[in-house]
Amino acid sequence: MKFPRNARIFRGQLDAAPFAIVFCCLLLFLLLSSLVYTPGVAIRLPLASALPGTDKPTTPAVAMDRNGRLYYDYKSVDEAELRTRLRQAVAKSAEPPALLLQADQAVTVGQLTRLEMLARDVGISEIWKVTVPAPASSQNHQP
Repeated sequence: MKFPRNARIFRGQLDAAPFAIVFCCLLLFLLLSSLVYTPGVAIRLPLASALPGTDKPTTPAVAMDRNGRLYYDYKSVDEAELRTRLRQAVAKSAEPPALLLQADQAVTVGQLTRLEMLARDVGISEIWKVTVPAPASSQNHQP
């Protein structure tokens, strides 16, 4: 059986208006997305590569921003409340948990030491600083 063929090669001019509209919509979307408020606290974690982890149970993460404000379980807390909540986390755990510390790059050594001493006072002996993986360099991937 033979089917009639109606397909023809397009030989006319291409209209640029639809492409321009799509480009303008994309540009508008990108410009407006930068104006959208992102909730939360901006914490810039330091870069590191090939760091070990832990197999111990952990407490909810403790974060410290560049101004030294503390956050426990994604809520702002003061030092006394953090001490109480960490004591409760240690009491609930069968073995002493590890503390995951998300500290901004701008946090001073003194602020980190104060927080580490607070954790040791409540019975947490293992403290892990959370980092962002460093980008892989081309030198590490040689054939």
